[in-house]
Amino acid sequence: MSLLHLDPALIITTVGYAGVFAIVFAESGLFFGFFLPGDSLLFTAGLLAATGVLSLPILLILIPLAAVLGDSVGYWFGAWLGPRIFTKQDSFFFSIKHVERSQHFYQKYGPRAIILARFIPVVRTFVPIVAGVGSMKYATFLTYNIIGGIGWGLGITLLGYFLGRVIPNAENYLLPIIAVIIVISFLPLVREWWNYRKGNSTIVKD
Repeated sequence: MSLLHLDPALIITTVGYAGVFAIVFAESGLFFGFFLPGDSLLFTAGLLAATGVLSLPILLILIPLAAVLGDSVGYWFGAWLGPRIFTKQDSFFFSIKHVERSQHFYQKYGPRAIILARFIPVVRTFVPIVAGVGSMKYATFLTYNIIGGIGWGLGITLLGYFLGRVIPNAENYLLPIIAVIIVISFLPLVREWWNYRKGNSTIVKD
């Protein structure tokens, strides 16, 4: 059973701040981190901060920092591995399809993909790696990385926090809320996959 199928609140209370940092770091740029909870973890952390279980100021520093550092490691991994990543064999922790979809996303949006990918599961793990493979200048990458890391890290966490402050006993509805967040967060990925498939079908027909 992967961490995606576990209660995010249980994960957070078990691993603490260091664990939250490690999960965000790995899911942001380590190719084997794509299966880790991202949006749901941040939202739950914000919700727990609203109930006093966690410190909001600590989260607002820790999470964006982990996101930016994780993406940077992903970039340098891609720069080191280069085009060889496209010939890497599939394994339990790696799928070439994820890389190809992320490459398509990166080619479509350019540097903006570094920011946009933050809000799309799986793609946010591989886009920094693809940027490194594509030899994007690190100064450019870092700028978009910081914007995306702060926007995603603060945005999703604060959403959970404010919802926890507005809705009484919001933690009792955590799992249904997280299910909705997961579905919404995967919609852009499904759309990109559909457009990618449709584009390939058009090429074949021509």
